[in-house]
Amino acid sequence: MVGINFKLKNYGGNLDKKKVLIVMGTRPEVIKLAPIVRAVKEEGQDSMEAVVLVTAQHRELLDQTLEVFNIVPDYDLDLMSKDQSIASVCVGVLEGVGEVIKKERPDVVVVQGDTTTTFAAALSAFYNKVKVAHVEAGLRSWDRFDPYPEEVNRSLISRFSDFNFCPTETAKKNLIAENINEKAIFVTGNSVVDALEEALKIPKELNREILGDFNPDVDNIVLLTMHRRESFGEPMERVFGALLKLVERNKDVKVIFPVHPNPSVKKAAEILASNESIRLVDPLPYLDFINVMKLSKLIITDSGGVCEEAPSLGKPVLLIREVTERPEAISAGTAILVGTDPEKIITSVEKLIGDKKEYEKFKNINSPFGDGTAALMIVKILSEIL
Repeated sequence: MVGINFKLKNYGGNLDKKKVLIVMGTRPEVIKLAPIVRAVKEEGQDSMEAVVLVTAQHRELLDQTLEVFNIVPDYDLDLMSKDQSIASVCVGVLEGVGEVIKKERPDVVVVQGDTTTTFAAALSAFYNKVKVAHVEAGLRSWDRFDPYPEEVNRSLISRFSDFNFCPTETAKKNLIAENINEKAIFVTGNSVVDALEEALKIPKELNREILGDFNPDVDNIVLLTMHRRESFGEPMERVFGALLKLVERNKDVKVIFPVHPNPSVKKAAEILASNESIRLVDPLPYLDFINVMKLSKLIITDSGGVCEEAPSLGKPVLLIREVTERPEAISAGTAILVGTDPEKIITSVEKLIGDKKEYEKFKNINSPFGDGTAALMIVKILSEIL
C-alpha cells in the first residue's frame, strides 16, 4: 500500500456541493488541468469544490509547474522513484487514488491525457463506481505502440469515462467511430490554450543563462524537445545527427535543447554536448519554456503539448514523429510531419529560415485547438450534469 501525504486540509464536505477530485502526475497534466482547478474554485464555487491529488509520477517538473499556477495539492502520493517501471507507477496510482476516493467520496474524478497516472486514476475511479471525466479525450494515432503506452491508455479510458471532453471535432469523430456514447462526448477545445494565455500574463523575464552567447536578434534559434519512448535509440540518433549537419551547414542556426531527465535521453544527447551551436540545458520551468518558445524561430519536437501551444504563439513546428494523434495541426498547417529522416528535417528547417513568405504563413493561422475557454466549458458541463 502506498503512503499518502495529506498536505492540506481534511474536507468535511458540503452536502450542497459536488466534489471534484482532480488528479495529475506530470507537468503536462498540471498545465492542462490548472485552468480547470481555477475554474472550479472561481466559476463553479457555488456548486462544486475541488480536491487536488498529485501522484508525482514526475517529481521536480511537476512541483515547478504547480508553483507557477499557485496550486497546493490536498494529497500527494509522492510515487516517483529511480528507474521506475510503468507497472509500479500504475499499481501505486491505482491503490493511492483508491484510498483517497474512499476517504473523500467524490462525485467525479477528473483526469487529463494519456499518462500512466491518468489511466490508473481513471481505472481506480471506475473500480470505486465514481464518475470519470476525461480531459483531452479522443486523440488517436491508430498505432498502439506509437505513442507507447499512451495510445492504449487513452483508448481504454474512453471505455469507462462518463464525460469525454474532446479538444476538436476530429477527436469526437474518433470516439463515435469507437461506439462511445455520443451523449457523453463534448467538444470544448484544449485547456492548454487556456493555460498558455494565463501563463503569458504572469511577468517573467527571460533567463539569459538559457541562451548563453546565443543572440535571438541575429541567430535563428531552434527549440528542440524530444522525450517519447518510441524516439529512443535509432530515431533519436537520426534526429541528433541531422541537427549536427544542420548547424554545420547553417552557421546562423543555434539549437536549444532542454534535455529530459530520462537516462536514455541524457545518454543519447552526449553526442551534441561539444557543439558550440547547440546548447544542452536542464528541463526548463514552464514560464522559462514559454519565453524560449516566444524567441525561437521554429520548434522541432515529438511533444503533443508543444504542438498544441505553438500555434498560439505563431511558431512553426516540425513534428519528428512517424504518426500523430493531433492531425488537426497538420491539416491546419501549424505543424509539418517530418518524421526522423535527417534530410527532411534539414531541408524543412532551411526552407522556413530562408523563405520569408513561407515562414509568415504560420503567423496567420488560427489555432485548431480552441480559443482559451475550454476550462469554463468543462466546468459548466460538469456543474449542469452532476
